[in-house]
Amino acid sequence: MIDRVVITGGAGFIGSHIVDKLVNEGINEIRVIDNLSSGNLENLKSHINKEYFKFIKYDLKKYGEDLIRALRDADMVFHFAANPEVRVSSINPRIHFDENILATFNVLEASRIADVDIHVFASSSTVYGEANVIPTPEGYHPLEPISVYGAAKLACEILYITYSKLYGFKPLILRYANIIGPRSNHGVIIDFIKKLNKNSSKLEILGDGTQRKSYLHVYDAVDATLYTLKHFLSHGKTYEIYNIGNDDWITVKEIADIVVRVLGLQNVKYEYVLTTPDGRGWPGDVKFMLLDISKLKNIGWKPSMTSYEAVEETARYIVEKGII
Repeated sequence: MIDRVVITGGAGFIGSHIVDKLVNEGINEIRVIDNLSSGNLENLKSHINKEYFKFIKYDLKKYGEDLIRALRDADMVFHFAANPEVRVSSINPRIHFDENILATFNVLEASRIADVDIHVFASSSTVYGEANVIPTPEGYHPLEPISVYGAAKLACEILYITYSKLYGFKPLILRYANIIGPRSNHGVIIDFIKKLNKNSSKLEILGDGTQRKSYLHVYDAVDATLYTLKHFLSHGKTYEIYNIGNDDWITVKEIADIVVRVLGLQNVKYEYVLTTPDGRGWPGDVKFMLLDISKLKNIGWKPSMTSYEAVEETARYIVEKGII
């Protein structure tokens, strides 16, 4: 029975929503490990000082007894700590080595010593690189990431699989599409709203606007995560990989159109900034991404919002709340 849970990166975007959901599921003890580099305690304000909740400020790039102690006696780990900025890997690749690969290795080693073998790992659609098969299924090969972020996530997946085979770990590896919604602090929707708040007549768009990707609302992402976990635990497999995404996709220009409409603007001029010859947003940006979620749907889960609806819902939330 799962009763004591550790969530790394639990003050962050998806991690904090995992905390909320687990509390509603009746988990009795939740420990969040976060260094607050991109997370925010504000995301956890409803849990602070509650008997079931413990926050541990710790940098996972460091390995030591404090980390082992934080994991000891836990039933499972949600490993969601990472630097979420794909774009930064083209500028400073060491960030993704340190905050993804090194941090994941430290979590695995501390878990091995603390004897916590059930893990949910937040991977990414970026591990597929520029797939020749779209929608892209979990079994697609070869996996050839085009960003250091994607390469780091794939390296972490391999570490998890190796720990499964060597030490008996039971990892559930989830390859997320673009997740959006409340508490997100980066991404194209926020970028567009910030730009239009500064200049409502012009919008700079990185790339040629034809980039097309799948988006999933964070409420759906978290629901799919726990739904998949319950299925995984009930079927006794040593490890499993699932795509967590949507059935459809949307272009960058369509996202711009939604944001402009939500802001109530008219006659906005789009200015496309071409940073690569083929019109992607930046070097390392996958131009077309749509995950095959047949495996997820076959166990009985499907998204409640389309990509278009998730983008519109997120844009309205940001604007109405006056977040930026």
